[in-house]
Amino acid sequence: MKKRSTKIIWLLVAFLFTMSFVLPSASAVPQDLELDGAAAVLMEQGTNRVLYAQNENEKLAPASTTKVMTCILAIENGDLDKVVTVSKNASGVEGSSIWLSQGEHITLGDLLYGLMLSSGNDAAVAIAEEIGGSVDGFVEMMNNKAKEIGALNTNFANPNGLPDDNHYTTAYDLALICSYAMQNETFRTIVSTEYKEISWEGHEYLRVLKNKNKLLWQYDGCTGIKTGYTKSAGKCLTSAACRDGMGLVAVVLNDGDLWEDCRDLLDYGFENYKQYSIINKNDYLGTVNVKNGTSKVINAYAGEDITYPLTDEEYGNISVQIQLEDSVDAPVEAGRKVGEITIKLGDEVLSIIPITAKEAIPKNTFKYNLEKILNIWYNHIYE
Repeated sequence: MKKRSTKIIWLLVAFLFTMSFVLPSASAVPQDLELDGAAAVLMEQGTNRVLYAQNENEKLAPASTTKVMTCILAIENGDLDKVVTVSKNASGVEGSSIWLSQGEHITLGDLLYGLMLSSGNDAAVAIAEEIGGSVDGFVEMMNNKAKEIGALNTNFANPNGLPDDNHYTTAYDLALICSYAMQNETFRTIVSTEYKEISWEGHEYLRVLKNKNKLLWQYDGCTGIKTGYTKSAGKCLTSAACRDGMGLVAVVLNDGDLWEDCRDLLDYGFENYKQYSIINKNDYLGTVNVKNGTSKVINAYAGEDITYPLTDEEYGNISVQIQLEDSVDAPVEAGRKVGEITIKLGDEVLSIIPITAKEAIPKNTFKYNLEKILNIWYNHIYE
């Protein structure tokens, strides 16, 4: 099918004239932050746009930030109410622990809180055995999920982040994994929890967990997510925050000043970027001719709200290209692609979004017309 194209440059003269007295003037975004870590990334969650990066593709040990992947896999593949029986293998894991005992019964949900708030290495193994059938089986799931998300420079060797030469990621990959996980409501609930009491079989009292992520108390809008440390990996932190409808993920690896650096990254994002509306859901985008249909044209609309994190200066350089099919053959199913929207920042393509038919259009057949006539006749007789 031939396509027709209409390019709309988003100068929006009248709008900008009206809003010029309230919008802040475009400010130059600084090229560098003084960060202490080996690698860092700041990413916007909705689009995965990288707003700041430092050595983002260097392969490094992630320590317990590994558990972000462990948690989201368990949520997606398990029943949080299911009672898990702790194995000897899980109860004897070194490092940070929630003190699981062999044979103890505990729900998967409680294990996830122990995993993400107290960074229990024992909880990680119990979860892996429950979800993957074995630690090796779960690790395979972790690596498959990483590839699915787009974290192509990542390889997991265990579910908890204990040192292993074959266990590594990058700041960029880890930001992708965190951004993906933060789309899940259950995950967000867990990692934003400050304190949690969970069961402790054989004791008269409960386990009381406190989240190790200090930014939950110290940073306005913080929503999670995970700390990490081993001697070989150094101090690591993934943090998320949301303000004015924009969600950011900050990642620092092997960083001696991780709390301040994550705060600086998040501040940098919120001070220099905002979510701009590019296309509104149900915006009318034009018409497409329909051949042999019960209607001669179909109206095309944007199927979703499209926003993008931009500086004020970048917003002035956004352009939108609407490309619609000249015609389509009936029948047309609702949801059928009839064109696409290309959003560009200067010469850079930011996103390509399909335009779909909002309603179905049947084929104009003898049977259809006969049924229509009969329905009119029936309604007329019995009115």
